[in-house]
Formats: sequence, C-alpha cells, structure tokens
Amino acid sequence: MPPADTGASTVVVGASAPSSPVTTTAAPASTHERLEPGRPGYRRMSFALFAAGVAAFALLYSTQALLPAVSASFDATAGQASWTVSAATGALALFVLPLSALSERFGRRQMMTASLAIAVLVGLLVPLAPSMGALIALRAVQGAALAGLPASAMAYLAEEVRPKALIAAIGLFVAGNSIGGMSGRILTGWVAQAWGWRAALAAVGLLALACAVAFHLLIPKARNFRPGSLNPKALAKTVATHLGNPLLVRLYAIGALFMTVFGAVYTVIGYRLVEEPFSLPQGVIGSIFLVYLVGTVSSAAAGRLVARLGRRGALYLAVSTTAAGLLLSLADQLAAVLLGLVLITAGFFAGHAVASSSVSGTATEGRAQASALYQSAYYLGSSAGGTLGAVAFHAGGWAATVALGLLAVLGVVSITLYGTRVARAERRALVPATATR
Repeated sequence: MPPADTGASTVVVGASAPSSPVTTTAAPASTHERLEPGRPGYRRMSFALFAAGVAAFALLYSTQALLPAVSASFDATAGQASWTVSAATGALALFVLPLSALSERFGRRQMMTASLAIAVLVGLLVPLAPSMGALIALRAVQGAALAGLPASAMAYLAEEVRPKALIAAIGLFVAGNSIGGMSGRILTGWVAQAWGWRAALAAVGLLALACAVAFHLLIPKARNFRPGSLNPKALAKTVATHLGNPLLVRLYAIGALFMTVFGAVYTVIGYRLVEEPFSLPQGVIGSIFLVYLVGTVSSAAAGRLVARLGRRGALYLAVSTTAAGLLLSLADQLAAVLLGLVLITAGFFAGHAVASSSVSGTATEGRAQASALYQSAYYLGSSAGGTLGAVAFHAGGWAATVALGLLAVLGVVSITLYGTRVARAERRALVPATATR
C-alpha cells in the first residue's frame, strides 16, 4: 500500500494519459473547472475518498490480526488460516489491471461505488462463514471487488483535481488507506478479545458500511471524465511492452519481494506473540499494528534518500534496515521484537516507495498499466509472503519465517546489484571511443 496502504498510490496516476489502451470519444475536452482547496466540492471529495480508503483497507486485511483465533476455531494450521489474507490480496492483484481498464469505459465514480458496495456486502457475510473453505472463498470475492477502488481513485483525482492540489488530494486518500489498514487490525484485535473473531469481522463490516455510505453521499459527480471503448489488443500490447522492459520487470520483482517479507512477518507475528514466552492477549497483538505509523515516516523520507543516495543506494539502505529488523526479531525479548518490527516496517515502506515511484518515471507510455502491473506484483508478493511465511512458521517456527524473509531480501539485493552493473555497462557504452583511449 503507498505509505502504509501497501501500494494504492501508484495505481493509475497516469490513467488519463493518451497512451491508455482505450479509444476515447471524439467529444471535445471538458471545460469544467477542476477541484482545488477553497472551491465547492473539494472538501466533500477529500472526505469521500478518505472514507473509501479506510473502508477498503480495513476490509482487505481484516483477518490478519485474527489468524490465531481463526485457526483455533476451525482447527486449522497457520498455513491454512493464512489463506484468508492471501486469497483477498491475490484476487486483488489479479483484478487490478482489468478493472482499471473497465473504469476507463464505465467511469471512475461508478467503479468505486460498485467496488465498495460489493466488498461491504461480502464483508457483512464473512462473519457467518460456516467453514474455512467458505471463509477463504468469501475473502477472495472481497479482494476481487476491492481491486476496483485503487484502479479508479487515482484516475478520478487526476481528472477532477487541479494539478497543484493533486498531491495533497492523493495524500489524503493514502492516509485513508493507512488508517484503514491499521485501525481495522487494531479494532479486530480488541473486539475479538472481548467477543470473538466473528464479532470482530462484523465490527469491521459495519465500519466499512458507514464509510461506504459516507463515500456515496459525499463524492462529487465526475465532470471531466470522457468514456472510451475498450481496446483489448492495445491493452495486451501495452502490457507486453512493459513486461519486455528489463528495468520495469526488476522494479516489479523488487516490489513483490519486499511485500513477501512484509506479508510473511505480519501474517505470522500474531502466532508468535500469542505463544510462550510472550503470551500476549488478542487486543494487545492487534495494537502491534500501530508500528505501521513508522512506515508513513519512512516512505515520506524516501524522496530525500533518493536525492542523497540515488535510487539504488536508497534500496540498499532499505534492505539493510529490513534485514537488521528480521535478525533482531529472533530475540525472545518483547522490546527486541518490537524494535525489529519497527526496522522491518521502516525498511519495507522506504523500499516500496522507491520502487513504486520509479515505475512511473521509467514508463514513457501506458503509465496507468505500468503502475497497475506493479500493484499486481506487489499484492501477489503479499499473498505469497503470507502463505509461505505461515507454512514456514508451521514447519520451523519464527526462525524459519525469518529465513524466508532474509531470502527475499537477498533477492532484492541481487536484483539491485545486477541493475547497478547494467547501469555501469550502459554508461561505459555511451562514452565515445576516443575518450577511452
């Protein structure tokens, strides 16, 4: 998500670019004034998208803090219970790209409204799941529905908000992502401690319902959207071009690997803290997710890190910080584990911010699709990390989960080293032959 939203800020900022694989109508460009602070509608739009962000990410990760309780209820292993998270993030990853294309045809506001409505409806059914299989299936449908929100929100903002106010508007949406992801986990932890995990999921569903109603009442109509007819061949060609770009592929892999670490750690940490020597109650474990606030700071600092160290230097710092946190988390002292989580979170969000921002800068055409592909890789990494981390924990305890994380970190280092070598070779090739004699 962007600074704390696991990636949503990168999806479709360039969705209105001419390179979009959608044939637009011949209608002239809209002359409607765009929204900006102080003008009618801007505050309503800001609150609406903030509410949408809270709802979406509270729902997406609603079971993550509850996995030990879900395991106990269905007599399931950590690996089996982890699919209640991985199914949602995996489905979101698969549907981001097609739904981003559909929003070009049917409208951003309509896509966001439909996505939230379906996700909330499923969210109210999730607490009633009679079996683990049913719970996983409902979570997959929920993740697929939620894919329509980040696929449309950034394009809506790009079309309806003045460029000078766009960053602030995106920042508020991202803040909603962050608060939703964090508050959903904290809420479920404390409610589950008092009334059980089903009541906790019901509480998240009701929170999301209230946010969805607020979104529907507040969101202004889109005045600058021009629908187009879908062009599947152009979309496939754009996607193939991006996947044929070695630098973009490396950035996608880096995002996926960073999220593998993050997904593994935060899916499994509840199992570790509920056991000896910690034996923490469910509410306290849910509050651990306050550490996410560190990610807001580190992702905001990523731009300064790149300016000072360069993109690859910032990535090396991010992976070093993440690796140090993984190693520190092996200790059996709670303070050391918490400090480890702080370092893992700071390193992850800094690395994610560097990689995701580099995607839009690298893609010269089809930026919306380039960013959507990054988000797909990002959430696939989350899905893989959650499942593999839980399987590793079941097989070898927390040390095995840490080993998985370190392996993913090593992958980021290898990719970055390879990128450094390629960049140096390209620079040498650009030097005139006479300059080397």
